Amino acid sequence: MRKTALITGVAGQDGSYLSELLISKGYDVHGIVRRNSVPENQDSRIKGMGITTHYGDLLDPYSLTRILQEVNPDEVYNLGAQSHVRISFDVPSFTIQTNALGVLNLLEAVRQFNPKIKVYQASSSEMFGNTVDEDGYQRKTTPMNPTSPYGCAKVMGYNLMRHYRAAYGMHCCNGILFNHESPRRGSNFVTNKIVKGAVEIHKGLRNELALGNLDASRDWGHSKDYVRAMHMLLNNEEPSDWVVATGESRTIRQMCETTFAHLDMDYREYVTVDPQYFRPQELDFLRGDSSEIREKLGWKPEYTFESMVEEMVDHWSELV
Repeated sequence: MRKTALITGVAGQDGSYLSELLISKGYDVHGIVRRNSVPENQDSRIKGMGITTHYGDLLDPYSLTRILQEVNPDEVYNLGAQSHVRISFDVPSFTIQTNALGVLNLLEAVRQFNPKIKVYQASSSEMFGNTVDEDGYQRKTTPMNPTSPYGCAKVMGYNLMRHYRAAYGMHCCNGILFNHESPRRGSNFVTNKIVKGAVEIHKGLRNELALGNLDASRDWGHSKDYVRAMHMLLNNEEPSDWVVATGESRTIRQMCETTFAHLDMDYREYVTVDPQYFRPQELDFLRGDSSEIREKLGWKPEYTFESMVEEMVDHWSELV
């Protein structure tokens, strides 16, 4: 029987790749979009895919109830969020409302409409903050000490999913996804900021690239790999929480080195450090232990860090 999926944040990086994946599996895909005064920007990633979109907002419970009634989904993927960690320091109240209370609004709407709907929550490695286990990894048992309003809100959303699973028997799953990138990542995120900046320098359109903390280290994977994990973990028989990560960590400096090297350049000649891009509280290191999802569900990434960066460089080289 044909399944129906509803995706919040459908127009984002993960939403677009997840939509492609689900459509390839025969799903009817519906997505929630917020009204944008420039609609061309709103659907640029998902145009022509055959997705049915609905205007709604995680902060408007009535819109969520209406959309659930119209769509009657089998699965709901909550990817909608204020997704920029650095900006969460500038708009902390909006971030908390959207990323925490928005989860509550969605869970309540699902519970009251049909508690048998499977719900996926986009949890984040930012929840761990600077807490790292002795072996240098972060996993479900690692204490969560977030270092940003974004991370704090994600911890609440994570715990709400666990609460609704325990209290109401709902099929609620958290995907604790570590950083994941692609050509569809917004250019105000550091990875595509680096790639786009390097390509522009290579083409003679600018002379330098200003960044923040070059020594911050992240576990980077590709969004395509991570949306496969979302679908796999949500469709596991027993609802649970899962870490999705490559298990490798690299610094922003190493990201610059790899990116510029693809263009036969030395990043040290062009990259500068600007204090305005530092966070009020820095998150130094992230590296995830995804052994559970690899062993139990058979997930593993198809992209390497180098192939991901190469794809991003090729994309911006064609676009610029």
